[in-house]
Amino acid sequence: MDEFQNDFSKITLVAIQAALKAGEILKSGFRSEFKIDKKEGKHNLVTEYDLLSETNIIAFIKERFPDHSILCEEEGLFNKKSEYKWIIDPLDGTVNFAHSIPMFAVNIAVSKNDEIISGVTYHPLINELFIAEKGKGAFLNGKKLKVTNTKKLDDAILATGFPYDLSKNPNQCIERFINILKLGIPVRRIGAASLDLAYVAAGRFDVFWETGLGPWDCAAGILLIEEAGGKITNYDGSKITTLQNKNAIIASNTHLHEEFFKQIKNV
Repeated sequence: MDEFQNDFSKITLVAIQAALKAGEILKSGFRSEFKIDKKEGKHNLVTEYDLLSETNIIAFIKERFPDHSILCEEEGLFNKKSEYKWIIDPLDGTVNFAHSIPMFAVNIAVSKNDEIISGVTYHPLINELFIAEKGKGAFLNGKKLKVTNTKKLDDAILATGFPYDLSKNPNQCIERFINILKLGIPVRRIGAASLDLAYVAAGRFDVFWETGLGPWDCAAGILLIEEAGGKITNYDGSKITTLQNKNAIIASNTHLHEEFFKQIKNV
């Protein structure tokens, strides 16, 4: 383990170790033959590697913090009474993974009394490990992160994503997207919200927005962005809570938040 990680709490160190172990599992399965099932919606997939990664993460955490609560994308919530809650996406970007697209991540966050205190996002194929701890900053492979200083939306690069159930209520989501495109600003779509958020924290994107995100999609990214000096809210400007489902979020470098909010709030 890198020397800089010695300054982190035991909780963060366990999150790091769990993410690295899960990343090895995902790397071993990437571009191999594996079983794919569907959840709600024909494009909301789950592979055997989602489940294998999640099972290993849960076991690793339970062995070290048996009394902590765990909220998982695939298996739900364990032990609702603890003030500590682990929020896990064992494979964010499952559709990418299932189609041999090398953009996916392991996402692990921890909250204490619903305040996020630790977050880890790991892109195993290129060995990028994003870490944040409350009050200690955000880091990528040991280097401290800071959001961009871009002050004009015209100079920005944006990222977005779409919910799996887009076809059920497409109008607002698509209208917002079209409004932004009409501004002539470059927009990217990775297909893994955890990486989008990490990339805002790392200064690769200036703004990210998306609807329909679960807590496991964005909990780690919330802390990464805040600790890197950025801002992240719901579409109405309210604070995002870790237990809220179907989050509609805007993440930015702070300077662009209000200007971007004006572009989408009336849609």
